[in-house]
Amino acid sequence: MENNINLTSNSPLSTLSIKLEELRNSLRPGQQQLGSWEGGKMAISAVPGAGKSHSLAVAAAMMIARYQLHPRNQLVIVTYTRSAAAGIKAKIKERLKDLKIPQTGFMVQTLHGLALNIATRHPELSQLNLDTSTVIIPTPSHRVIRSSVEKWITRNPRRYQLLLEGVEFDGEETERLRRQSVLRTEVLPKLAHTIIREAKSSGLTPDKVWELSHYSQEDYNIFAIGAGLYEQYQMVMRSLEFIDYDDMILGALNVLKNPKIREIWQQQIFAVFEDEAQDSSPLQEQLISALATNKTDCNLIRVGDPNQAINSTFTPADPVYFNWFCETCKNQNKLAEMTQAGRSSWIIIEAANFLLKWVNQQWEIERKKQRKKQSISEVREDKKEVIPFRLQTIETVSKNDPQPNANPEPVGEGLELYRPDDIYHTVDLIRQRIIELLNKNPDHNAAILVRENRQGRFLAENLQDLPKKHKIRVYEVGESERFSQIPNEILTLLQFMDRPHSPDYLKNALEILEKRGLIPSQDLNALSTYPENFLYPTPLISEPKKQVLEARRYCCNLLQAKIELPDYQLIPFLGMTLKYTGAELATVQKLSERISLELIGKFSLKSVLNVLREMINSEQFEGIEEDSEERYTRANQVTIITMHKSKGLDWDYVFLPFLHEDVLPGSPWVPTSAQFLGKFTLAEVSRAQIRAAVHHQYINSENTLKIPNPDDAWEEAQQLKKAEEYRLLYVAMTRAKRLLWMSAAKEGPFRWSIFKADGTINLQGKTPCPIFPILMAQFPNSVMEYLF
Repeated sequence: MENNINLTSNSPLSTLSIKLEELRNSLRPGQQQLGSWEGGKMAISAVPGAGKSHSLAVAAAMMIARYQLHPRNQLVIVTYTRSAAAGIKAKIKERLKDLKIPQTGFMVQTLHGLALNIATRHPELSQLNLDTSTVIIPTPSHRVIRSSVEKWITRNPRRYQLLLEGVEFDGEETERLRRQSVLRTEVLPKLAHTIIREAKSSGLTPDKVWELSHYSQEDYNIFAIGAGLYEQYQMVMRSLEFIDYDDMILGALNVLKNPKIREIWQQQIFAVFEDEAQDSSPLQEQLISALATNKTDCNLIRVGDPNQAINSTFTPADPVYFNWFCETCKNQNKLAEMTQAGRSSWIIIEAANFLLKWVNQQWEIERKKQRKKQSISEVREDKKEVIPFRLQTIETVSKNDPQPNANPEPVGEGLELYRPDDIYHTVDLIRQRIIELLNKNPDHNAAILVRENRQGRFLAENLQDLPKKHKIRVYEVGESERFSQIPNEILTLLQFMDRPHSPDYLKNALEILEKRGLIPSQDLNALSTYPENFLYPTPLISEPKKQVLEARRYCCNLLQAKIELPDYQLIPFLGMTLKYTGAELATVQKLSERISLELIGKFSLKSVLNVLREMINSEQFEGIEEDSEERYTRANQVTIITMHKSKGLDWDYVFLPFLHEDVLPGSPWVPTSAQFLGKFTLAEVSRAQIRAAVHHQYINSENTLKIPNPDDAWEEAQQLKKAEEYRLLYVAMTRAKRLLWMSAAKEGPFRWSIFKADGTINLQGKTPCPIFPILMAQFPNSVMEYLF
């Protein structure tokens, strides 16, 4: 490595040398290897609570100091969320300040932000023009996907007819029409969405997917269908000047294919440091590897935990890629494992380790059963099986660990296991325990982690008494935080401004104003029944109350703005009217710019309404979130949050209710409407087939690629889903510091998506998650009795 400064005792920089040595000594085993990195590739596999972000910041600061990094030769740190990037940046700056050296020589960006930076600097090479292009996140119901499906059906009548006939078909006209509707609105849009995302993120073009179809031996040839849908998708996207997030990565890679441009970028980058590497796709790994490679080596450090890979069923991420990187580095003696974790008490760590080992054992038992059913040609003896968890045990920290309150003493039993009578009994037990814990320790915090948002809403509705009666805040992190509700609020007010005499639109607008605290609570039905009388009362109407006048003033101001302001200024005006602040205003600006790009030359209130409706109905518009995560972990607060959203956070007390087999790990399910295609779904089969092709998991004795048939691919998809669900439970369990509370009620709703808490839907017997009774047997002292 070049530019390594002389840090001997005789050096003028000996003080810095001492500080760097002190920093290195403050790190735990495993972390120290990261701080001692001297070039080349390196993998860091870190268990939950191992202090990854702390060691990352320390190691980055040490590299910047040791190699005298500066803006023209800097360390690039990439991660996957803006909040994580902001947190890492602040930690590195703090370390550099302690070392008394300039807070430069590094750059922290999200991976897509980095790709966009490269692509926009060289538009002629990336073939992306952000001045005219619009970034979208297409869902199966997005018009781009719908249009791609319709164009594919028109151009492929024979393949479409094959799908229409399915497994069996008697030609009855009513059934034909039903199947056509299912294929057009459900099956093909989901297939297109899945196979495009999987293939594109793996660097596969439509032509490459078409080539893979030649290896397929099944009747439908799903790859051939997928290749056609993918091709139409690319054409529709180009015609509308839309791009997706994979296009950013592909655009950056196109830029780096130019040797001179690539060398310029590589000369500016000392090394690339990737955080949360288990969430990386093949395409993303290609980008960071290209940037990290210079004339002599590839200076790439990847940090992650494959056991916390919980996004692969709805993103192209797959833990197998980071596992492969770890194994490659291990063979070169470049793998470090951060196994000591100070977050949780010893019994929580013991329970998490037990889950890991038990799931892997069950997996091996199931695989042995499957191998007995398969012929020798289908499974090679030297083929390495992929297991749900990396064999990596969490260890407690040493006694002299610098982390304050590492491995805190457990509260109560530390692990508490309950079998409540039903979901209402579950809420009562949770309420009682939370009151007891937070009244005794108001400086602590708690969280209830749920698998589905509907479970969170049910809990929030039934814990409404905590703030008033017991002064304990309840913060429900609903789906509204994941996909911003701002477009919906803006649309609601614009609809009223467009048609103010509609009672429905008026009432919806008043509800938004009331929810935002801009007008007092009142009977909105009385105001909206006769909009003319409310908005423009005649002298014959009696003088209204003060709260009615306030509501009228807001509504009339909205209508006045429609007359006085140009249409393109209405959205920013509404942002100010609703008193948005911080990230909300940034989201409004993003929304306004997005609509302006789409409506160049044809801006009108009607067209804005049409675009907003389309976005809300068929697209996941990403709002700009606050960088701080403190709102989730405030003292004397119980946070209700999904298991997925909880990753990266921790609380003193964590509650995991509703641990039932039908939800976690869940079971295979084919919608009744699509069962004419077979006992599988085309989308999940395509996902498994694409990953099999990329992983080369199916290889016969001739060492040629073998694509699994739909039945085998469906089985593989279900196994991978089950593995991810257990990793999700592992993540949830390891969020707890002092107490892990788990329960599986004896009765619950058939499906949470249709459950109504008013009692109109009966509860039924529920089977606990398979690991739950095993945990009860393994930790008998943690099985709790209760008096009510």
